[in-house]
Amino acid sequence: MPPDADMFNAASYLVSRHVAEGRGDRTAVVGSPSLTYADLDRQTATVAGGLRSLGLRRDDRVVLVMSDGVPMLTGILGAFRAGLVAVPVSTMFNGAELAKIVADSGARAVLVTGEFVDAVTQATAASPEVEHVVLAGDGGLDLPEHVLLHTWEELLSTGERSGLGDVARTTDDSWALWLYTSGTTGLPKAAMHRHANIRHVCETYGAQVLGIRPDDVTFSVAKLFFAYGIGNSVFFPFSVGAATVLEPRRPTPDVVRERLEEARPTLFFGVPTFYAAMAASDVPAEAFTSVRLCASAGEPLPAPLQRRFTGRYSVDILDGIGSTEALHIFLSNRPDDIRPGTTGVAVPGYDVEVRDGSGRPVPDGEPGGLFVRGESIALGYWHRTDATRQVFQGEWLSTGDTYVRDRDGYYACLGRNSDMLKAGGIWVSPAEVESRLLEHPSVLEAAVVGVPDEDGLDKPVAVVVVSEEPGDPAGAEADLVEWCREGLAHFKAPRKVVFVTDLPKTATGKLQRFKVRDLVGSRPDPDPQAELEVAP
Repeated sequence: MPPDADMFNAASYLVSRHVAEGRGDRTAVVGSPSLTYADLDRQTATVAGGLRSLGLRRDDRVVLVMSDGVPMLTGILGAFRAGLVAVPVSTMFNGAELAKIVADSGARAVLVTGEFVDAVTQATAASPEVEHVVLAGDGGLDLPEHVLLHTWEELLSTGERSGLGDVARTTDDSWALWLYTSGTTGLPKAAMHRHANIRHVCETYGAQVLGIRPDDVTFSVAKLFFAYGIGNSVFFPFSVGAATVLEPRRPTPDVVRERLEEARPTLFFGVPTFYAAMAASDVPAEAFTSVRLCASAGEPLPAPLQRRFTGRYSVDILDGIGSTEALHIFLSNRPDDIRPGTTGVAVPGYDVEVRDGSGRPVPDGEPGGLFVRGESIALGYWHRTDATRQVFQGEWLSTGDTYVRDRDGYYACLGRNSDMLKAGGIWVSPAEVESRLLEHPSVLEAAVVGVPDEDGLDKPVAVVVVSEEPGDPAGAEADLVEWCREGLAHFKAPRKVVFVTDLPKTATGKLQRFKVRDLVGSRPDPDPQAELEVAP
């Protein structure tokens, strides 16, 4: 065993440390039920003992298919404490998708809340290494003969009696958390994170950008199974002895309004899609009176949307970029330095470069691939050697995003590397066109993709959600194209506008451009005589 000086365990850092230093009576979880740090420490130890009582050993994986709540929270922290690997996965996966992930992880145990028993039933049937399923709540599971079913209450009872809840002698480099990428194509990949990575994001973004304080209360739209969500709701508040709000329901504007009014959070975390929904909702400005700061990640926050939200609710949004592989945000605006339309500057503790196709840094003003270096970067992908070599390049992570840095040192996202398109032989950033469309008073959401014309040349096509169904679609289309031409170089304006009621998104709220392309490709071309000609 390593000497005590080398020990580091994320559960001890986030929870037990506060109890040992006399802060056990502080509120850790706001809601039903509310928990103090002493309560949370006891429950985490009980879950750790229960998991060990199942025969799980160091570095065994524990998959969690659970809604946000105390069982999910203590399941993650209990795994950390026991020296196991917590693998929270998206509750949006169907049974077949979940089966691939559970089998890929090699998990011996699955924790599930009642809403997701059907998917877990199907997943365990195709995952021969699973030996235990623990059910929190109601529901029936039809499990293979070799899989033992336990209730959450049984796990806690066993753990309390076991005497096995002590903190594992893990180190900085021990596995703690595997997070599966959203995987728009192919099987999602597990980014493997160390215990030390959790401390690093707390000491960098949490402390030096958010400026999180012990009297803060955090509320995140992103769920605990996302890298963004687990940082917002667990890592940052617990790193300083603050409190978190857990919400198991789908985060509609009405649900969020309810929790804002009940819990009075001071820090609110969302994604651009949700900020758009709030700005278009009837939630009154008074709902955000307790919030001192909002944050956004997942995809770039368009400047018009940022101004619309802040103008209505009188609270600033810090736009930033992070990734599953980096665990949280590494490039961000600051509370005293917000530049709408940019993702700010590097978070202290990270180095950022924009590089060309040969790997050389590009001058300011030129687009290139975004690379980041920092202590929270994952160890690599589980069982994905080729992908690991492409993405994890020495100390650097290739994010797959196209960025540009201006002469003042601020970074702006131009889209994913594969999103850039050429019109008339000139590169066009979809994000730039989308931002212009969102400045139009009737446009709520916008996505711009490249679609081949009859000559096989990509042309920008806009897919938009508007506040009211246009009575004259052709006229509305012409209006939006002209709007873009007035604010952008003509060759960047969309050649066609498609009106939809919703845009396809991932479970994290990110736009699924490949589905937008499929959507546009499945629609008949407009009458050529009616199509507006835009010179490149």
